[in-house]
Amino acid sequence: MATYAIGDIQGCFTALKKMLDQIRFNPARDRLWFVGDLVNRGSESLSVLRYVKSLGQAATTVLGNHDIHLLAVAAGVGKLHRRDTIQDILETSDREELLFWLRHQPMIHREPGFVLVHAGLLPEWSVDKAVTLAQEVEQALRSEDYQHLLKPLYRSSECRWKDDYPSPYRLGAITNVLTRLRVCSAEGEMDLSYKGPPDEAPPGLLPWYKIPPIHNRDETIVFGHWSNLGIIIDDKLLGLDGGCVWGRELVAIRLDDRERFHVSCGG
Repeated sequence: MATYAIGDIQGCFTALKKMLDQIRFNPARDRLWFVGDLVNRGSESLSVLRYVKSLGQAATTVLGNHDIHLLAVAAGVGKLHRRDTIQDILETSDREELLFWLRHQPMIHREPGFVLVHAGLLPEWSVDKAVTLAQEVEQALRSEDYQHLLKPLYRSSECRWKDDYPSPYRLGAITNVLTRLRVCSAEGEMDLSYKGPPDEAPPGLLPWYKIPPIHNRDETIVFGHWSNLGIIIDDKLLGLDGGCVWGRELVAIRLDDRERFHVSCGG
């Protein structure tokens, strides 16, 4: 039995299938961890969503910003963007089944030694705190009133966490950290617009993982979201967004021994 963490798919089903062939994935024996952003920008989002859902307990995925975007558009809270490729999901006959499954996926996943999250954690957050806060968003997305709760949660402008944030604003702040964070100040103020390389970040901003956490984190954090970051593999950090949807590579790491696998996503 092996567990493989796989970087952002974003609708690149062909590349995912090549990866699974390379690692000889067996759903009866192995497990897959997806860092989120299963859908959008690639041309095969519907196939990805159906496939990952079909894996059942063999797959664990956390929600990314593009997954939240799909839920928001489907609920009438968000609007389709010019480069979106989620129309086939919105029009398919099994749309409601897929969306129900998607909004019941976790925002963060924790197992002994590892934490799986789409974007990152604020330096002031312990893993325990992140898990507790993530549950607030998960409960909102799984509620019967989720369409209403999506409004403050989706594309929130909240860039700073406050423990006394009232609802519903706190849902947006939590979601921003877990699905959109790349760089922040030493005080934890996020710049949600910056997407470039870490060494070109605006003055006073650092990659979230470069700021020493206030609380000790013993686990390795597995994340994606930042295609301009490059792949990171060390004891406490696995950054896996290889920019597949931009024609670069899809990356997987076998968690047991940190062996790296990759497939080209270029035409």
